[in-house]
Amino acid sequence: MTKTPDRTLRIGLAGLGNVGAGVYKNLLKNHALLRERTGADLVVTKIAVRDPKRKRDVEVPPAQLTTDWRELVDDPEIDVIVELIGGVDGAFELISAALRAGKAVVTGNKAVLAERGKALIELSERTNAPLYCEAAVAGGIPIIKAVKEALVGNRIESIHGIINGTSNYILTRMTRAGIAFPEALAEAQAKGYAEADPALDVNGWDAGHKAIILAWLSYGRWLRPEEVSVIGIEDISLEDVAFAGELGYEIKLLGVVRQEQATKRIEVRVAPALVPKAHILASVHGVFNAVTVRGDVVGETLFYGSGAGQDATSSAVIGDLADAAQNLANAVGTTGFVPHGEYGEALPLDETVSGYYLRLSVADKPGVLAQIASITGAAGIGILSVIQPEPEQPSEHVPLVLLLHDAKYGDVQHALRAILALAAVQENHTLLRVETLGQS
Repeated sequence: MTKTPDRTLRIGLAGLGNVGAGVYKNLLKNHALLRERTGADLVVTKIAVRDPKRKRDVEVPPAQLTTDWRELVDDPEIDVIVELIGGVDGAFELISAALRAGKAVVTGNKAVLAERGKALIELSERTNAPLYCEAAVAGGIPIIKAVKEALVGNRIESIHGIINGTSNYILTRMTRAGIAFPEALAEAQAKGYAEADPALDVNGWDAGHKAIILAWLSYGRWLRPEEVSVIGIEDISLEDVAFAGELGYEIKLLGVVRQEQATKRIEVRVAPALVPKAHILASVHGVFNAVTVRGDVVGETLFYGSGAGQDATSSAVIGDLADAAQNLANAVGTTGFVPHGEYGEALPLDETVSGYYLRLSVADKPGVLAQIASITGAAGIGILSVIQPEPEQPSEHVPLVLLLHDAKYGDVQHALRAILALAAVQENHTLLRVETLGQS
């Protein structure tokens, strides 16, 4: 057997924050293992940082540091650029420059891919320079590799995912400990599970960016952010958590990607939803992520694991670097499954179909439920079940909870406007999807 010649993959690392430090640390830690498995030495030769004097968790030789990422791109010795600076515009400029220079790129930046991914993929193909992005979705869970490679023989019928660990931790604490959203968020921040500014996590857009990427992998179309419906968890109350439990559900921030079979239009949305307790996604707690993918050949598959954090995300980055080492050694440029089909337009939100949970505050008097049922009936929306608990003390208004049969979102919104216009119904309400999982 001919011995494989010694090879070195020279890496330019842009960003030495939490994930960047993890990549640097774990490349050193498992250097021998990676060399054994890839036949190459994976070596970080230069690192771009904003502040070279900042104290970090890892010690880096000062000579390796630069404040200008262009030095990484312009260095002919560097084979691959790892982009971990975050944001959109600056990251787009860096990745574009690296691809034009013919360098492979590894990124964990879901925002730049969701907003500018189409242009980056097209540039990658024109320059024959590969762009790897496993770390952009679900941290250490290899969901992108699974869809691109293991499930390449399937038409993807649907994806349902808990793909934001911060929101899942908050909802878990609300469900299990009975603490309200502000307290659960503060706890997540204290434990390092949420940023000082948690907006993208709790408003749903971190998961929204990931859902856009999964939709491209599945159906070949980059949906614009304005074509995607995203609702966060900020308004979920303990009352809704309790009612959901009584009905046999847990509330999860769920990303949904699927295709309408009749028209091939693509549905992408993120919102808190009721998940049946009997389904495995309901048992995903804390900061963990889970994604179910249903293919027309394989059926339903489940991917579960740590969705964020230094080590989980750096594991995905290093996996991409290992692929880059092997592909570059064999003179392979753009790699793997590239979904050119663009199978369908975006499905308008009003035409999406699901069941619904509706909590109202209504006057405690006879005839109110009949009025509401008359409105839903006229809209062709069936009522599956009703909860109207006895008030613990006399009150003019009481909660009324309805589970509605599958209906178009636009029809439900039209009926809801008529219901809220009733004199006996107050304006404050909660409308959540009820997801039927395990079906295409």
